[in-house]
Amino acid sequence: MRVLVVEDELKMARALRRGLEQEGYAVDAALDGDDGLHRATEWDYDAIVLDVLLPGLDGIEVCRRLRQAGRWAPVLMLTARDGVADRISGLDVGADDYLVKPFAFGELLARLRALVRRGSRERPAVLSVGDLVLDPAAHTVTLSDQPVSLSAREFALLEFLIRHPGQVMARSAILEHVWDYNYDGLSNVVDVYIGYLRRKLERPAGQVRIRTVRGVGYGIEPA
Repeated sequence: MRVLVVEDELKMARALRRGLEQEGYAVDAALDGDDGLHRATEWDYDAIVLDVLLPGLDGIEVCRRLRQAGRWAPVLMLTARDGVADRISGLDVGADDYLVKPFAFGELLARLRALVRRGSRERPAVLSVGDLVLDPAAHTVTLSDQPVSLSAREFALLEFLIRHPGQVMARSAILEHVWDYNYDGLSNVVDVYIGYLRRKLERPAGQVRIRTVRGVGYGIEPA
C-alpha cells in the first residue's frame, strides 16, 4: 500500500514516514501543500495523510482541488486540537476522516486501515444533474450558472432527489428523509414542494426536469 504524507513539521513527517514504513507501507512525503497536490495528482495513492496547516496551499485547499480533479484517494486530515472549523471545512470539501494532534500512532494506523478498506470510490462534495449544481456545504444552488434561492425545506428536498439521479423516489421515502417519520401536516406536502421546485428549476434555460410517476413518486434527471 502506498501512502502520501503531507506534513510541514519535519520531525513529525520523518516520524510518520518511519512508522508507516515499519508497518509495511510504501511512503512518499511532501513538506508543503503545492508539492502534496502535485504528487497526489501525478501518482495514485491508497491513502493520503494531510495536515491542515501547510505552507503555500493549506490542507483544505489541497483536498478541495483533489476532489475537483476527480482524485478520490481516501484523505485523513491532521488538525490542531482547537481546529473545529478546520475539521468541518475538511470534511465538507471531501476529506474522509480527521485526527487531532497530538495523536497515538496506533490510532493513525487504525484509521488508515479503515480508509484503505473503504477504497477510492467517488465521493463528490458538490452534486449536479445537467446544469443544476448543488453544494451542500455552502448551501447554494445554481442553474445554468445562475443562483437559485430555495427555502431550507426546498433545499433538503432537492438534495435528496439529486443524490438519487435517474431514480424514482417514493413519496413515503421523501417524507421520511426530508420531513420525518412523525410528520403530521398536509398529506400532499411532497406534491406541494415538488411544485415549488418545478417553478424555480424548470425554466426555459434549465436542462433538468422533475419527473412524476403516478402512484409512485418523483425523480430528477437531465431534460
